[in-house]
Amino acid sequence: MRITVLLLLAALVGGCFTVGQRGSEGSMNLLDFGTPPSPFQDAGGRRGSVVLEVRAPQWLDGLGIRYRLSYADASQLREYARSRWVGPPAQLVEQRLMQRLDLASAGQVRGKCVLRIELAEFSQVFANPNDSSGLLQGQAFWLGPGRRPLAERRLSISSPAATADARGGVAALQVAVDRLAEELLAWERELAASGQTQACQD
Repeated sequence: MRITVLLLLAALVGGCFTVGQRGSEGSMNLLDFGTPPSPFQDAGGRRGSVVLEVRAPQWLDGLGIRYRLSYADASQLREYARSRWVGPPAQLVEQRLMQRLDLASAGQVRGKCVLRIELAEFSQVFANPNDSSGLLQGQAFWLGPGRRPLAERRLSISSPAATADARGGVAALQVAVDRLAEELLAWERELAASGQTQACQD
């Protein structure tokens, strides 16, 4: 009798960890952004003057791959049961942007200026059970010598997912990060042309 009660309790506890999670069967999948990309051809020549920093809120600090069902309850953040990031999303985003923009990390090198990204949303959003997108939102800041604010802008990038699962969401978020890299490079050119980042070159 005691063994039966223990087995029932174990089943109930196990069920609590899979409520609201997609893909709760099968082995664990560890996912990242794939093969490292080449840097943009015109992104070099500023190592040591500009470094990159990506920050994220505490809820994004774990390894869970998050998603929202906007057609049911957009305020509820869920995560896949059998898929995980290989590292915290902020670190993966920072690594990808470093590769694309040919920058060093602010945590490893001290530069004159810092390009800081603060993530506010990094998840797969489902409009319906078969239609989803990777959503990246937050803010970007250019900080000059002494961390003096030079410029800032809001970020909101959505990329459609090819499949309604964790792999589809990760692939869509990778595209969103690559598009962010393109936007940041274009923004840097604009700021340089207007003289706002002159202090980073002096």
